[in-house]
Amino acid sequence: MIKYTKDHDWLDSGDNGVAVGLTDHATSELGDVVYVELPEVGAEVEKGDEIVVIESTKATSGIIAPFDGVITEVNQKVADSPETVNEDPAGSWFFKIQPSDPSALDEYLDEAEYKALID
Repeated sequence: MIKYTKDHDWLDSGDNGVAVGLTDHATSELGDVVYVELPEVGAEVEKGDEIVVIESTKATSGIIAPFDGVITEVNQKVADSPETVNEDPAGSWFFKIQPSDPSALDEYLDEAEYKALID
């Protein structure tokens, strides 16, 4: 089940936590991504903490923790080759997080709600 934030992140729940990435809309607004700094695996984060730093040719941005939880995995490929974020936004997740509260995803937008937000 994929959910979306109003900050243009996608959240894809799976067995090893919730993968977090940027939507196509976000990557088109950012321009060419040139640098990505990821959180540490095992880090405990709180909702609202900025845990990813993204630098592009247009701006510096970030991804905030969508809920309290623990980082279970990071996608080193996006840090080593930041251009992959622009080449495949849907496949370029940044980190996976195990939420402290499994119902935390319920507050986020479904695909129809997200499309209404950006249209």
